[in-house]
Amino acid sequence: MEFLVEGLQNVTWQQCVMYVVGLVLIWLAIKKEYEPSLLLPMGFGAILVNLPMSGVIDQVVGGIETHGIIQWLFDVGIEASEAMPILLFIGIGAMIDFGPLLSQPVMFLFGAAAQFGIFFALCVATLMGFDLKDAASIGIIGAADGPTSILVSQILHSEYVGAIAVAAYSYMALVPIVQPFAIKLVTTKKERRIKMQYRPGQVSKSMRIAFPIIVTIIVGFIAPSSVSLVGFLMFGNLLRECGVLGSLSDTAQTSLANLITLLLGITISFSMRAEEFVRFETLLIMAIGLVAFVFDTIGGVMFAKFLNLFRKEKLNPMIGAAGISAFPMSSRVVQKMAMKEDPTNIVLMHAAGANVSGQIASVVAGGLIINLVSQFL
Repeated sequence: MEFLVEGLQNVTWQQCVMYVVGLVLIWLAIKKEYEPSLLLPMGFGAILVNLPMSGVIDQVVGGIETHGIIQWLFDVGIEASEAMPILLFIGIGAMIDFGPLLSQPVMFLFGAAAQFGIFFALCVATLMGFDLKDAASIGIIGAADGPTSILVSQILHSEYVGAIAVAAYSYMALVPIVQPFAIKLVTTKKERRIKMQYRPGQVSKSMRIAFPIIVTIIVGFIAPSSVSLVGFLMFGNLLRECGVLGSLSDTAQTSLANLITLLLGITISFSMRAEEFVRFETLLIMAIGLVAFVFDTIGGVMFAKFLNLFRKEKLNPMIGAAGISAFPMSSRVVQKMAMKEDPTNIVLMHAAGANVSGQIASVVAGGLIINLVSQFL
């Protein structure tokens, strides 16, 4: 009873706020099924790390203070080596089928165009007084790619890793809500009803195998800082496509991806301690992250509309919105919107091509951000 009273006396109002944040994340994961594999461990971890005298951060054994399990995981898996977010890309790569993209190479352009919000938000955050490394880390939220957001903020030593992670994964989960709003802002009903013919090109097995190898080499010369991200993503895809490592591909897609996701979610809660998370800057980060996400979507849509000025066979501009990294949620949202306007309109394969392009573009953008910002630090 004495320990209970002492613990309650040490609870601050900021920690109470974090208990509420943790419960909200858990509710979103269970009730709404928004990214449950990440929001659930993040929410539970947010409660764990804010318990008074919590042993998951620091603990005293035999008079000697040692790191608790969550701090140890953070130090080893994120702080020292960034291993967890990088390893997760093996599983992500093994899940992705680049066939729709390879059969329609023009979709590569939409992956690039839909990263506009990252750089726009970087400028906004800088103008609002954030340090350049923090502004760059906040901007990458727009990619809707949680592992990349964590990695960039950690490499650049941002002091807002927790808030950035929560924002990135929250907006990934809210793709079905945010993207339709952003798309409708810049399109007309007529544009959303445009039909596109799907004429898939022949994608040979040799091309599927060569693609991840070639992409890794090219990106290695263009953006060396993103090689760890792109390389592991492409390695995972090579496991999928090579045809001789089926069991390893299955392991990467299931066991490895699930384990790393679980550990990453609860480990990142180390940065959600009340003294670091409950401050005005966190609200600004959430707001700027939303701006980045919305402008990424708008950037992709506007680029498609720009291309339509020169094309006889018009593109449905909504496919540009699928150029973000949230795969396959974004392509499904675009297809759902197209069918809502016209039940016979099928644009899923076009959207999927843009969506997998966004996976590559987001990690390349992360590497470019690291390269650019590192020159000024």
